[in-house]
Amino acid sequence: MKVYVSGQKRGVTEAIKRDLRRRSAVEPVSGHAKGEHRMGRNFLKGAHGDAANALLAAAGYNFRRILAWLARISHRRGVSVATRR
Repeated sequence: MKVYVSGQKRGVTEAIKRDLRRRSAVEPVSGHAKGEHRMGRNFLKGAHGDAANALLAAAGYNFRRILAWLARISHRRGVSVATRR
């Protein structure tokens, strides 16, 4: 397994550069999930527990985004939606 660090010059193909850009886009989201969605510690056991924890946190994150989107749409149409922040 090779480890690539951003800023590395030699041996970095276009595919690796693309992966590094993708990682830099995902890192802030995963940091937010760890802080806001209780992913700082995993209470589920084993590798399957790790995967389930990440999947559930991502589902919660996406659900929150969908609710915010629905609130914006309903606000434009003049419908009142109760939101909690």
